[in-house]
Parts: sequence; C-alpha cells; structure tokens
Amino acid sequence: MTDSAHGLACADGLSDPAQTRQVQYPARAPIVDSDGLLRGFELNLREAPPAEIDEPDARREADAAAEQLLAALGASDVRTALAGHHGYLNVGRPLLFSDAIARLAPDRFFLEICPNQTVDPELIARLVTLHAKRYRFVIDDMRQPDEAFAKLLPYAYAIKIDPARMAPELLERLTKALKSAGKLLIALNIETHEAFEQAKALHFDLFQGYFFARGSKQSARRINAPRQALLNLLRLLSSDPSVAQLEAELKLNPVLVMHLMRLANSGEASIGRKVATLRDAINATGTNRIARWTQLLLYADGRKVRLEEDPLVQLAATRARFMELASARLAHANRKVIDAAFLTGVFSLVDAVFGDTLENTLEALTLATHIRAAILRREGQLGTLLSSIEALEHGDWDALDRASAALAPLTSAELAQLAITAAAWASTADQSKDNAGLERFEE
Repeated sequence: MTDSAHGLACADGLSDPAQTRQVQYPARAPIVDSDGLLRGFELNLREAPPAEIDEPDARREADAAAEQLLAALGASDVRTALAGHHGYLNVGRPLLFSDAIARLAPDRFFLEICPNQTVDPELIARLVTLHAKRYRFVIDDMRQPDEAFAKLLPYAYAIKIDPARMAPELLERLTKALKSAGKLLIALNIETHEAFEQAKALHFDLFQGYFFARGSKQSARRINAPRQALLNLLRLLSSDPSVAQLEAELKLNPVLVMHLMRLANSGEASIGRKVATLRDAINATGTNRIARWTQLLLYADGRKVRLEEDPLVQLAATRARFMELASARLAHANRKVIDAAFLTGVFSLVDAVFGDTLENTLEALTLATHIRAAILRREGQLGTLLSSIEALEHGDWDALDRASAALAPLTSAELAQLAITAAAWASTADQSKDNAGLERFEE
C-alpha cells in the first residue's frame, strides 16, 4: 500500500458512522517475513461517500456498516485469498464496539488500531474485553511515541512503523525498546530492496510493500538450468509449435517432462485413462495450458517454498488471472484478447526474476508489440487493465476510478471483486484442476 493510501486507511478505518454505509470487496496487500515469504495480507477496504444521517440513527448506521464489512470479509473468495495467512484489518470505534465483531475469528484477523484516535477509558476497557477473548491488536502507522501510543502499547501484539517517516536516531532507540518489550515490528512502505535490508538491520520482523517485485541484480532469482529451460520452452510456445517440435524441446529437459506428465494425468483429459507417452501428454494438456503452467513456473522460488508462501508467484498469478477475467467482461473480447491479457499480467513482473531492466527482458522474450506497450507504458486497453490491478495492489481507489472510467461497463467495485476472485485462484493454483501439477523444479 502506498503511504498516502495507508495513511487514509489508518485515519478513516470505519471510525465515523456517517462514512460507513457500504463496504466493497477489499484490496489485498502482502506482508512478508525476513526470508521474503508471505506471512499475511493487509485488507484495505474502501468506504462509501459520507451520508447525511441524524444522530439517533448513528448507532444503527454503524451496526449496518459492521454487518456489510463482515459480509465482505466472510465471502468465500476473500477467505480463500488469505491462503491460510492472517488478515490485517484496520478498525475504528464503531466496529470495535459492535457486537458483530464476534464474527471475526481471532485466529484469522489482527485488528489494527490507529494511534491518532481518541484513546479514552471507554476504548481501553473495550480493548481489555476483546483482548480477553484472544483478539490481537496492531498499532498502525505509529509515528510518535506519545501518550496515546503509550496507553495502547500494553494491548498491542505488533507495531507498524514506516522507517522513512521517522528520524533515524529515534527509530533505532524505539525499535530496540519495542523488541525488548516483546513486540512484533512491521515495517511499512518497503518498496525497494535497499529499504528491506535497512529495515532488517533494525530487527523488524515483517515487511509490507512490493520490494520483492522490483528488478535488482543482487536479488534476482537464480537463472538456473530449469529456469533457462522454461525460457526456451516459452520462446518455442510463442511461435505456435507443432507437437513434434514441442516433444523435441521437452525431451532435452527431463524435469519438464516429469512435470508435464503429472499435469496431463491430473487433468480432465486424463479421466478414464493413463497418459503414458510425452506426445499423449502434450495432446491431453494442450499448448495453452502448457504455456500458462510454464509462465507461472518461471516465478517459482529456487528454495522450493510453497506457492501460497511465495509473494512473487502470488502477485504474478493474481495479476494474470485478473487481467484474464476482466478482459473477458469487456466489449469485443475473444480468446486471443483474453490470452493476451493473461500474458500481460504474467510478464509485467518478469524483471524481478532476471534482474535486468524490464525493457531488455521483454525484448528477449519476443512478446507482441501491444503487450510490451501495455507493460512498459500502460498503453491500450491492456495497459489500462494493468493500471487497475496495480491501483488495487496499492489501495489507490482514485487511480482505480480513473482506470475503470476507461473500462466500461466494468465499475471500480466489479474490478475489486475480480481482483479478489483472482487472488483466491492464485492462492489455490497448485491444488486447482486448472493448474494441477504446478510444482517446484528440482535443483
């Protein structure tokens, strides 16, 4: 989430009953550990414009807002999109004091509290009550260790801090003190590998931002033999190869053959019979599924971590699926357009794999001109779709509105829902029928 978007979420966080009439599907932002593995997601919720209501209706309005929020969080796609990780949810007084909060499972959600709200005895008493019910609280975007922060600290499981927004001397003293007090530290707005390393040096435990999706020669994923084999296969697939050509390329890569056989025997085409030869596997799977499987494998971490713990795979798969789903809803959509949209989403992050510039990497992949233009300059309808998913990744609702205006009939709310649907697909990509067989390469 961008700093401006995060600040807005912290400031507004369902704190004003007059501003909580409707909540749509949340945007999902990754939180990773010091090894770069997924450990949770910030759920950034968009509020409806303020509505004029009378004071006697304020409590009823707050309860209705809480119900709408909980309905959105309870949607099956939202639960699946968390991939078994914790959701970090910014909450204000209306939700904290609503009986409906009991529907939020304490073991699934951390409740984020803004330190700039009024911290009075009533709020503290409510935190004590909820703490006794095993709810865990996170102080969100702490900027000054003031009196309000001191009152909230005893009930906080974790503290979120933007290292760039605090003086270095204060930051170092504060992180040492908080770690000594047993608090978990979460660094906000970590967008570069340098910022990640600096925050690690200060003993932050978790990191929120998209540094892992940035190209860097120092942090590029290894271009080992299996990954080079994937690149060669992708280049061949882009030229509409014959079955004989695919068979010849795959035979040079025994590991690829092994995974393709698994993929073929796990799909619907294999029902009732065992796929025994490579040629049968290619025919049963189809070049389109082989291509998509290969594209996602390109992002797989060499450490063989699970897909649901790999933030780069999750991001690439979510973008690709979102682009596919959204493009299918637009005018003049056909298979070629939809496939190009998926491809655009997949390769929009490819510089993070190889560490070279995005332009050089795309040139080497020989992508179509309009796909490269969409990725490099956000041109055309594909570029607008890519801008819309990026807006959702950063919780930038204004940017989403601007993109959706050019994507009629899709609305911002529909785009947000499609993004969550795509995230749910990405979170289960290695178990779903469409992607069964998606595995790590052996070293």
